[in-house]
Amino acid sequence: MRGSNDIKWRIWGILPLLLVMIAACSPGGSKKLNRRLTLLRKDKIPYGTYVAYENLSYIFPDAEISVNRTAPLNLGSSESKKAYIIITSWMDPDDAEIRSMLNFVGEGNHIFISAMQLGDSLLHLLNLQTSSIYGRYNASDSLRLSIYHPVTGDSLSFAYPGNSYDNWVSSMDSQYTTILGRDARGHPDLVKFTYKGGGSMLVQFAPMAFTNFFLLHKNNKAYYENALSYISPSVKEVIWDEYFRTGGSNKGGAFSALRYIMKNRPLKWAFWLLLLLFGLIYLFDSKRKQRIVPVIAPLRNNSLDFVKTIGRLYYQRRDNQNLTVKMSTHFQDHIRSRYNIPVSFGDPAFASRLSHKTGIGREFLMELIGEMQALQDSPSVTDAQLLALNRKLDEFYKHA
Repeated sequence: MRGSNDIKWRIWGILPLLLVMIAACSPGGSKKLNRRLTLLRKDKIPYGTYVAYENLSYIFPDAEISVNRTAPLNLGSSESKKAYIIITSWMDPDDAEIRSMLNFVGEGNHIFISAMQLGDSLLHLLNLQTSSIYGRYNASDSLRLSIYHPVTGDSLSFAYPGNSYDNWVSSMDSQYTTILGRDARGHPDLVKFTYKGGGSMLVQFAPMAFTNFFLLHKNNKAYYENALSYISPSVKEVIWDEYFRTGGSNKGGAFSALRYIMKNRPLKWAFWLLLLLFGLIYLFDSKRKQRIVPVIAPLRNNSLDFVKTIGRLYYQRRDNQNLTVKMSTHFQDHIRSRYNIPVSFGDPAFASRLSHKTGIGREFLMELIGEMQALQDSPSVTDAQLLALNRKLDEFYKHA
């Protein structure tokens, strides 16, 4: 146990953060709630993980706390046991990283993963299938979940008035999977896998439960303590991950797309075959003289003209709500057909992926998507709101 001075210091350290959050959530406060989702250990904003990281030394008082920023390929084997904690919105490790993590837990160590979405390779290895509600319901201003007490087995419920962004397990192998927690609908969202060497892997699908906002709301800190209590208290080192939180093996600036291709075997073969094809074309055509290619005017986007014509008809009829839905549907079809990415307004990473594909700023895209969702759910849409949305869409189509 810590001394009284440590406890007082802890209280005074958290008090300013708590006061800021109360002021931000207050209806009469001058500041709006900062809804930026970072999950960073140094961020004291509502959706950072400052509180979770700082409390590790109190949950594991005898363990050394460290931060990992590189691929978990050399976690190392030692006589002392370790715990590796990963909190991120999306985690997609490659084969080498998965093998390293399996070796890690096989040596008696522990891994705790909290992510809304996991890559297919890791889900297949764990024999899990997941489901989630997309759209505004998944990002609704409430999250309710429960956890079984590690000692008594009682189900303890927790909630907070913030974004949910949760997921759940829809299928699993009950022979190897233990359910430790559930969401508001009773679906499993916290499961555990135990390995022969005494190690374990815990997977949780509601990372918002480890944000500052959630942990400082009422007695929600008990959820965090109970979840980490399933990790053996005998660990001598707790490793906080920052590698997967920043994109894992997909990070790296300009070469991120290439790294993603090289870690997927079908895409890698296609990439090398494409390079071979270009090499053959260059080899046989390098000495040919090319005639001047005449300038051909690009094909007119008749589909977009048709949509605008239909839009004018709806606008003349003052059916703004229906027109908003049609504009949103065309926007989603455009994204799917042109950029070949799934459309999920409720996915925090969707705006980032679309920004990467189009080169348009992420903040502008988040504002456009948020406005589109709000108008679709609104019972009525004014002319001014409709025209503002139309201007944003025109700006998007012009630069996309």
